[in-house]
Amino acid sequence: MTSETTETLQFHDARAAADPRRWPALPVLLTGAFLPILDFNVVNLALPAIRENLDASAGEVQFVISAYAATYAVFLITGGRLGDLLGRRRMFLTGVAGFTVASVLCGIAWSPTVLVAGRILQGLTATVMAPQVLASIRVLFPAAEQGRALGFYGATFGLANICGQLLGGVLVSAHPFGLAWQAIFLINVPIGLAALIGGMLFLTETRAAHAQRLDVGGVILLSLTLGLLVYPLIEGRESGWPFWIVAMLLASPLTLAAFVRFEARLAARGGDPLVAPHLLRNSDFVIGLVMALAFYMLSSFYLTFAVYLQSGLHQTPLAAGLATLPFATGFFLASLASSYVMQWLGVRALTLGFALQVIGFGTVMCAVGGALPQGLELGLVCGGLGFGTVMPSVIKAVIGSIDPRHAGLASGMMISTFQIGAALGVAIIGGVFYSLLGPRPDAGDYAHAFTIALGCNVALLALGGWLSLWLPREPAAA
Repeated sequence: MTSETTETLQFHDARAAADPRRWPALPVLLTGAFLPILDFNVVNLALPAIRENLDASAGEVQFVISAYAATYAVFLITGGRLGDLLGRRRMFLTGVAGFTVASVLCGIAWSPTVLVAGRILQGLTATVMAPQVLASIRVLFPAAEQGRALGFYGATFGLANICGQLLGGVLVSAHPFGLAWQAIFLINVPIGLAALIGGMLFLTETRAAHAQRLDVGGVILLSLTLGLLVYPLIEGRESGWPFWIVAMLLASPLTLAAFVRFEARLAARGGDPLVAPHLLRNSDFVIGLVMALAFYMLSSFYLTFAVYLQSGLHQTPLAAGLATLPFATGFFLASLASSYVMQWLGVRALTLGFALQVIGFGTVMCAVGGALPQGLELGLVCGGLGFGTVMPSVIKAVIGSIDPRHAGLASGMMISTFQIGAALGVAIIGGVFYSLLGPRPDAGDYAHAFTIALGCNVALLALGGWLSLWLPREPAAA
């Protein structure tokens, strides 16, 4: 591709409509969203086998999950910024190649330490890969097609959740090629290689115009801020909230203030800050991020529902995974239909999605509490339909009003907000759930704790619906 073509894509987003490769490129891009979510979900079902095979402690097994989650959350914004500066196609391909190599390292790990190192490398390379997906959709697709493309993006999350719930159990149980838990990592290799080849063939290079040097000081301060926030949220409850973890949490607002001040000074000197201060003065962008935070705190539902089913009702892990399929199916179907809903309702699709979730999860609460004993599956489907409607709509609300040259940064902030919301949900709402169980819980105690915890999520979803009413109604894309 010539530099003239690249510049045209950078400055004239509408010209992307003439690019015949944008739709063939979309499945390749979506692989970059699919792999990190699949990997996060599929590992949960393999943890007992990993612990037994590697003779790992409980803390080491937990760190297999948390090391990946923390690394992924902390460096997403930096990964998005690197795409803006160095080229989104280049960073996507680098991330896919690195994630594939890291998956091989995890698959051949001979000790818990090696496995954790591989998981950290997976998290780092995922942060280079994942932000380029949304950023490329924002830049390569014209406004009239972005809703449809984002619908497929949301459906990818639903598909990754379904595959994660089923594939983990199947691979660990079936022992393909004599492998046990190793297969859940090595399955990434053919997927990664296909994405790498597809990216080379179909992806168009785009980057921000007049790229400047990376804001290293901003990277250090932001990574420190997110690390001080995310690590305690992931590890705090399991470690009993020792003083040093609480101190980390209390220090995070101080480092955030230092980061904001550093970025403002850099912008005043004419530099290129990691997070452009004017983005945070965009009210629609900020409201969208707050909605995304409240929305993704629903990740605690996966934890509390699984514990309720397995410990309260004594279901097997596979049965518990199958029990979430009505939610995941509704999520997947609504994501596919979301572009039409956004065309019909515009930004009010967000309000509809939040309302469906409030109704759906309210029904689940009533079903578990005994008021509507036959309503569990219906409530889960309704909640999934709402989730699948909100996911692409909130993304469009956040990145749609941002200049394409900041698409990578906005995408990194979007996905990072999701991850922080997930960590907050597990830490805060999961803490509520466990505090209500008591020392010797029975099935009724689990049902009560789950109902109250889910009620916290319903309140946050209602807040998200209320915030969506503050966004200006815009004509939907034709």
